[in-house]
Amino acid sequence: MAGGSHDYLDDQRNALILISINGELFPRDDAKVSVFDSGFMLGDGVWEGIRLHKGRLLFLDAHMERLYEGAKAIDMDIGLSPGEMVTRIEEVLAGNSMDTDVHIRLMVTRGIKSTPYQHPKVTITPPTVVIIPEYKVAVEGAGLKLATVHVRRGAPDVQDPALNTHSKLNCITACIQADKMGADEALMLDPHGFVATCNSTHFFIVRKGEVWTSSGRYCLAGITRAKVLELARENAIPGLEKDFSLTDVYNADEAFVTGTFAGLIPVLEIDGRAIGSNTGPVTARLQGLYRDLCEREARR
Repeated sequence: MAGGSHDYLDDQRNALILISINGELFPRDDAKVSVFDSGFMLGDGVWEGIRLHKGRLLFLDAHMERLYEGAKAIDMDIGLSPGEMVTRIEEVLAGNSMDTDVHIRLMVTRGIKSTPYQHPKVTITPPTVVIIPEYKVAVEGAGLKLATVHVRRGAPDVQDPALNTHSKLNCITACIQADKMGADEALMLDPHGFVATCNSTHFFIVRKGEVWTSSGRYCLAGITRAKVLELARENAIPGLEKDFSLTDVYNADEAFVTGTFAGLIPVLEIDGRAIGSNTGPVTARLQGLYRDLCEREARR
């Protein structure tokens, strides 16, 4: 899908990658988990997407903190310390001789079950830890087209949207609806009708020089989202977390989304309405500031 937020350049090296499963490296075609695994059977687990840039795992502390907080919230003992988990990541990167332009999918499920049943008491193994590193460079398109979908980001007493869990069916349903509407990504509202987030990225608008994003109550605690807000505020760009509606969105001067994989991507159309004709000046400035931040992080 041209212009999608996760479009990447094809790299033939990915056919030969080694994947880590519980600390053991397997060729891509041999990397398998049990059909009784909690992640396959129930979507029971947590995950992170991490970038390797010039030998550095970007914002690693924040990713580890989010992973372990998510595991604690669902009462899952990962069985490895954060330091041991980082060592596992480094081992699979070394096994693949990877240094840069790599996106890592780190997945931890509750483990293998004795029988198909949701209760954790029938889990009979330690958690399953899978690390998939792939060479991925984002395709730089003109900008994204979004469509508002009927699927809402729910309240935390239903399924807390702050948790980065394997249970992503609401986001998948939103993604499918947006695709059927000819859009690259879904714009999702919260239970009160305010803008929450996109199905796989975080959403921002620019109005009269201010950068707005959602209150954060109904979206994942995005690491790139937080970094962009910090950069805005450090560079005299008002960065606000607040409730706002589609009326505000349709009258925005600029819009963009953020995510670990592609950083900042401009949004040029929402629900058939043009939002600027190209990348706006505030979006372009923040793109540059974020690229600079990643370069500084890689030199640490």
